Amino acid sequence: MVGFRTKLQRDTFHIAIDTGGTFTDCVWVERGRIRMLKVFSTPADPSRAIVEALKQIGLTGSLVLLHGTTVGTNTLLQRKGARVALVTTSGFEDAIEIGRQNRAKLYDFFFERVEPLVRADLRFGVDERTGSDGKILQPPASANLRNLGDRIQQSGAEAVAISLLFSFANAENERAVAAALEKLGLPLSVSHEILPEFREYERSSTVIVNAYLQPVMQHYLKNVERRSQTWFRPGSQRESFSAKVSFFVMQSSGGITALSSAVREPVRTVLSGPAGGVVGAAALGRRSGFERIISFDMGGTSTDVSLVDRETRTSGQSEVAGLPVGVPMLDIHTVGTGGGSIARFDAAGALRVGPESAGADPGPICYGRGTQPTVTDANLLLGRLQPERFLGGEFSLDLDRTRHLVSHWLQEQPTRLTLQEFAAGVIHVVNATMEKAIRVVSIERGYDPREFALVAFGGAGGLHACELAAALSIPRVMVPALPGALSAFGILVSDVVKDYSRTVLWRLAGELPLAGLEKEFFTLRKVADEDFHSEGWRGTLRYGRTVDIRYRGQGYELNVPFTRSLVEAFHVEHQRRYGYSHPQRQVELVTLRLRASMKSPQANLAARYGKGIVARRRDRAERAPVFFGSKNIETAIYSRDELQPRKEYSGPAVITEYSATTVVPPGVRFRLDEASNLLITIH
Repeated sequence: MVGFRTKLQRDTFHIAIDTGGTFTDCVWVERGRIRMLKVFSTPADPSRAIVEALKQIGLTGSLVLLHGTTVGTNTLLQRKGARVALVTTSGFEDAIEIGRQNRAKLYDFFFERVEPLVRADLRFGVDERTGSDGKILQPPASANLRNLGDRIQQSGAEAVAISLLFSFANAENERAVAAALEKLGLPLSVSHEILPEFREYERSSTVIVNAYLQPVMQHYLKNVERRSQTWFRPGSQRESFSAKVSFFVMQSSGGITALSSAVREPVRTVLSGPAGGVVGAAALGRRSGFERIISFDMGGTSTDVSLVDRETRTSGQSEVAGLPVGVPMLDIHTVGTGGGSIARFDAAGALRVGPESAGADPGPICYGRGTQPTVTDANLLLGRLQPERFLGGEFSLDLDRTRHLVSHWLQEQPTRLTLQEFAAGVIHVVNATMEKAIRVVSIERGYDPREFALVAFGGAGGLHACELAAALSIPRVMVPALPGALSAFGILVSDVVKDYSRTVLWRLAGELPLAGLEKEFFTLRKVADEDFHSEGWRGTLRYGRTVDIRYRGQGYELNVPFTRSLVEAFHVEHQRRYGYSHPQRQVELVTLRLRASMKSPQANLAARYGKGIVARRRDRAERAPVFFGSKNIETAIYSRDELQPRKEYSGPAVITEYSATTVVPPGVRFRLDEASNLLITIH
């Protein structure tokens, strides 16, 4: 395997590819400049868009392909994963059905909870028992294991999830069950390998999600690897260039992993694309002097927001498609509003937008095939998108078709809104939804958004950022270089990362047990060293140590960096998060976490603004009417590459570029800084 620190050939190219719902974005370095390409996604087979992008890029030599994918997320949302058999301790087969007592919507009598991924007839109990202290009370009998294997084989299962009671304390019984089922030849997801932590429901759910995704992701990732290798096969008659491809995958935790790891534990990749965006936003924010940011990524089908307070932080208490996932993920909140979100009127006549999306096929009306009005169509009707400047002028938006179809559609709706009033209403609705999402990751987490900068990216982020910042009193908006492909840029500069954890459940009666903690962390570190070595990574490893800690009697924990003042730091964090603390109360150390990382050779890339490979240069600014507030205002239309660094400009303005468009309201000041980031001062 080619490791990040291996000596590579001079003509080796690192290409990051992020597949989204509407576009597949590619970012790479060529002759010292960052280049990018956007191609339409192919939802039926995402690998087709990747191969098409590689064909257009046409680089020769060795390729290191870094991939962020939404295949895992879409598989969960669409319920198109594998047929999974669950093996658990006898008597606990229905734990995933029972779940927790909390209800997502307490007063909704018609609320329907998410169905488990494993049907009742595919849940198998094993007569075994491990005590909470790790003592083996009853090992599984060999005859029972043989019978279990026969039953699973007859069930038609395509993957197996194994999650036994208290296996995080002692995995001996779980290893015995896994060894007995290996002969089935099915993918096995074993809880002590994936998530050796307490909380049986969340641990089982995580392992089930992994098993549910394993065959799908294995087929997809191997197919991408095969097609890219075949396309670039040396001596191929299909193309005149050749390359050797090394393949890596982005994780939800904000780091790169080897293809083999992603195939074995696909649950760690379900938010890989959005995670790349957070990493990229944090990296470019720091280069403009912003250590505290709120990342705002508005793409074609959804909007992802995350808060970074000097460093990215992960959470082990996430949900994806309504299912608990306990592996570390960046704290990203997603709402179903994007450029392709479809507008409609409900039965009461209220305007709704999303979460349904036109996606890449058929796409918005202005793309030429869609027939339902979307957010992109609304921005075009308001003049915020310029028809001839989309994708650097390579792709023109059909304004006449949009006006005609939306006008005809409005005539059939229970409203008397004009075309422009309807478009403005769509923008107000999506802004309200996205404003609420930003509040979730800031105000509801105990942070004041006025102390942060809003980093807006994605193809549609710059269209809405200034209005959102004004609504939340955020003083500064930053639109980074390469905004429409920042997730791909984040993937390009991400480190190699592996996360490890172990539940200990220690109550502190006095001083911090430093010797015991050091011993446990040393054990985790040995596992990390072995994993990095077995995958062929070569370089210096860095280790980050944290502890999940809580007051005795609490049901949930806060994650705090491990230092000698761990307990004092927990009290301070509890006060910040919840507004109170109990310094005299007994605390519990719950789960120890270790993050092992290896720095990427691309980590210090300067994302100097570079035009897309098909960008068309404009010689001067134009002017056009754009709708602001309640009227059309004559507005300057700039190409971003024409803006002079450090020169201050004033809105109203529309700033176009290859991958995105930014709208600046009247009276707002903006400039390009030395890092090629666009800085907009709201207050």
